[in-house]
Amino acid sequence: MATTPGILTEWPWTPLGSFKYVVVAPWIIHGTYSYFANDEEDKDLSYFLIFPLILWRFVHNQLWISLSRYRTAKGNGRIVDKGLEFEQVDRERNWDDQILFNSILFYLGSRHLPGASNLPMWRTDGVILTILLHAGPVEFLYYWFHRALHHHFLYSRYHSHHHSSIVTEPITSVIHPFAEHIAYFILFAIPMLTTIFTGTTSVAVYAGYLTYIDFMNNMGHCNFELIPNWLFTIFPPLKYFMYTPSYHSLHHTQFRTNYSLFMPIYDCMYGTMDKSSDSLYQTSLTRGEESPDVLHLTHLTTPESIYYLPQGFVSLASRPHTRTWYLWLLWPLTLWSMMITWIYGRTFVVERHRFDQLKLQTWAIPKYSLQYFMKWQSEAINGLIEEAILDAEEKGVKVLSLGLLNQGEELNRYGGLYVQRHPHLKVKVVDGSSLAVAVILNSIPKGTTQVVLRGNLTKVAYAIAYALSQKGIQVATLYQAEHLKLTKSLNGTKSNLIVAKSYAQKIWLVGDGLTEKEQLRAPKGTLFVPFSQFPPKKLRKDCFYHYTPTMKTPTSLENVHSCENWLPRRVMSAWRVAGIVHALEGWKEHECGYTMSNSDKVWQASLVHGFQPLTIITAHTKN
Repeated sequence: MATTPGILTEWPWTPLGSFKYVVVAPWIIHGTYSYFANDEEDKDLSYFLIFPLILWRFVHNQLWISLSRYRTAKGNGRIVDKGLEFEQVDRERNWDDQILFNSILFYLGSRHLPGASNLPMWRTDGVILTILLHAGPVEFLYYWFHRALHHHFLYSRYHSHHHSSIVTEPITSVIHPFAEHIAYFILFAIPMLTTIFTGTTSVAVYAGYLTYIDFMNNMGHCNFELIPNWLFTIFPPLKYFMYTPSYHSLHHTQFRTNYSLFMPIYDCMYGTMDKSSDSLYQTSLTRGEESPDVLHLTHLTTPESIYYLPQGFVSLASRPHTRTWYLWLLWPLTLWSMMITWIYGRTFVVERHRFDQLKLQTWAIPKYSLQYFMKWQSEAINGLIEEAILDAEEKGVKVLSLGLLNQGEELNRYGGLYVQRHPHLKVKVVDGSSLAVAVILNSIPKGTTQVVLRGNLTKVAYAIAYALSQKGIQVATLYQAEHLKLTKSLNGTKSNLIVAKSYAQKIWLVGDGLTEKEQLRAPKGTLFVPFSQFPPKKLRKDCFYHYTPTMKTPTSLENVHSCENWLPRRVMSAWRVAGIVHALEGWKEHECGYTMSNSDKVWQASLVHGFQPLTIITAHTKN
């Protein structure tokens, strides 16, 4: 929102929220029906093609979002280091409003403007006229209109909304108040209307011109330099007729320079070209990939999880992972992405952060949760993880946290397999079990004397049972077999391990393997505290469900603009936090395999560095 919003700031369909797309539905339906229902001589192909053009613009913009977030996470060519935050993501959430607005005007123009219907696919004279009119009147008028928008009267009421984003994303390019978009459409309509009135228009003029505008807008705001230097070497005057991402980035950091739309010649003519344009271009272009200090390894969960990655759909990535009905409509794309990950099968960078001088990155293994339970996939999965660890070693990474990849004893012995194979690793491999245990222990309400421990008995489960027994808290299991395993493992603390004779206990520590039947038999008001990385399915409305082991991140953690799976904003899994704390403290040992750090020490260190426990309100905490 602008500093002091002026008139026509809000879009007309803002009150509709997610239902705003219905505003173009009548035209889409009419265009599709009239094309397929009418006789051949009455079909208007150009009117029908407006809908595919709408879809293409959505896809085109999404491709730029994905590419930009991937490249800026890797670091090569990145221009501005400052990170994105949720505030900017929320402000730019409705980037597609301008597509809806343009679409309505195109539909109206096609039906009511003389010469705007039944267009040919191509006319060379119309394409040339469009190019000339854009380079002349459009660029010239935009330049002076843009300078006017930086006058304090218009800036505070309108353009400051766009400049709220210092570090830009491709979609930042279209984040303007409604009134500004009206003015921009009038400008960009000059070539299109001229070709209509001169009878030289075509489908190529409309589709090509809109694609050009979208391409240049997205490129100029993508925050990584991609224009090769050889282009300007071969044709030096090109620098005056095509801007670069670093060129426009200076406008967002300096505000009073580089006003041009896409052609810097007008800045050159009127003396507003930033003096550091060339040097920033060279610096950004030659910037290499970033080597992180702390690396977090994760993997895809469900086939739809690709849409929740930072490179996926912004509106989904910035919210906790919940099932969304319309993703079923994208099943062909989902299937295609699964095939790509199956064939390509390479670990990729997901996101980056910065915290207390540490550079953090997250890499994703292209395997889904289901594959981790398939024995025939174990070798391939371990190969990818081992390859990532060796790559991290080569890059000089200090700490590597396994996160979701710490899937158990059978797969990789809680990560110990890799340290055993490579005993001279400098990178410290951390599975985060000690902090996960500490988070669970501190999630149990004070005064608790007995808990139920149910789920697959993992490294974390054994450690929790031992710690609780040491504190004099009874640990009840539902089955004799689990009781025997715990007793054998814990030896001297047998007196605090019991087999539950009923389901009366109201504090349940649960992991993978908890059945629906068991959950339904728990008493009303039960608090389920997961010790696994995946949360149980919430079947009971009369019970309370804690988050999986997690901690709230300090506000000084930069570039946090997406949610980690199902967790709330600015919350990280304990396994992930443990790797960061390990690096901050400079600990020199691995924490993987059957080795576990001191839980109290890791917990206190986490608090010192600003990480905080995540609490929920329950009947137990109220008391």
